[in-house]
Amino acid sequence: MNILILGGGGREHALAWAVIQNPKCDKLIVSPGNAGIAKIADCATMDIEDSAVVIEFAQAEAIDFVIIGPEAPLAAGVSDDLRSAGFLVFGPSRAASQLEASKAFTKEICDAANAPTAGYGHFTDAQAAKDYIRTNGAPIVVKADGLAAGKGVVVAMDEAEALEAVDYMFGGAFGDAGAEVVIEEFMDGEEASFFVLCDGENVLPIGTAQDHKRVGEGDTGPNTGGMGAYSPAPVLTDAIADRALNEIVKPCMAEMVKRGTPYQGVLYAGLMIKDGVPRLVEYNVRFGDPECQVLMMRLGGQALDLLQAAAEERLADTKVNWADDHALTVVMAANGYPGSYAKGSVINGLDGCADDSFNVVFHAGTTKNDGAITATGGRVLNVTARGATLAEAHKRAYDMVDAIDWPDGFYRKDIGWRAL
Repeated sequence: MNILILGGGGREHALAWAVIQNPKCDKLIVSPGNAGIAKIADCATMDIEDSAVVIEFAQAEAIDFVIIGPEAPLAAGVSDDLRSAGFLVFGPSRAASQLEASKAFTKEICDAANAPTAGYGHFTDAQAAKDYIRTNGAPIVVKADGLAAGKGVVVAMDEAEALEAVDYMFGGAFGDAGAEVVIEEFMDGEEASFFVLCDGENVLPIGTAQDHKRVGEGDTGPNTGGMGAYSPAPVLTDAIADRALNEIVKPCMAEMVKRGTPYQGVLYAGLMIKDGVPRLVEYNVRFGDPECQVLMMRLGGQALDLLQAAAEERLADTKVNWADDHALTVVMAANGYPGSYAKGSVINGLDGCADDSFNVVFHAGTTKNDGAITATGGRVLNVTARGATLAEAHKRAYDMVDAIDWPDGFYRKDIGWRAL
């Protein structure tokens, strides 16, 4: 099987790492890829949001299966166009991708499905949004309605911060993504991620994880795309996961079918859990990053079988074979992230890190220049390990972090602290 993965971050490196282990995979191409992916797969440069370009490339390379990693190509309708051209695709349609591309759309689906989530208001006007904040008070959550690369959410602990967030979003900070905002009730509790595969009709849970969104230790400072993650998430017990599946995910998927937009791909439900009760924070229509890294470490080569079963509408007869293990990933980011940061700094010590089924450094924002690995993004490396216990995975990951020589980068030293 010839496989094409679209994307070039840590998530796509993890997907490529898992896929290449499956004997079904004859050839793997990743676009655009990165310096780490280039060690295990062919990399190709193209505009992955341009359907015509992707289709032409896939035809020329005799691709059998396309796996779409990031949300932007999904929102652009690349999956629809690939399917129309006859390709097997893993990733939801453009219409179904609204579950991430529009916060207001997701709220409508939750309302129709009776799925528990935060109370909210939807606004296209800054003054109306501010009036809602003044009426409801803080803490309160302000979200850009559209795609904002994981940065369009402000958890405002006081009214002034919330009002400032409204001005920031309507002022064009996120372009069209911030032309509308959703303002939500602040939900107290512990947040965790629940991942399921969907084939348009059937739903298959494939794992839980917990990530660290804040840039600072102790979960302080501004939100980021994620500074680390671990799997499984102890707070998401089997009983709570079953409740989330039956009270949130399945009713929402049934509502999508009812609307004529069945969902096929991975669905990542961010849940807030309090007193054993899950409520939906948001849906994402792709694997989380860095949650994908810990899930792929635990799934290994069977990941390809699972993704293919979802694409071929065979999930009713598919099972996940979990090892009783744990995985943890530490994000190494460029100094200054999530604000402005410099690019081009050299990373040394990677050759001294273990690279096997228990230890992998997944690359996110890297390239290779004159033989040296250099940083090209905000989040640059995902140092990932698994072990029989979370403590063992934690030690292995941080041992690798210690071996990496990158003065221009930083990382959190407390990934996994809630569970540990």
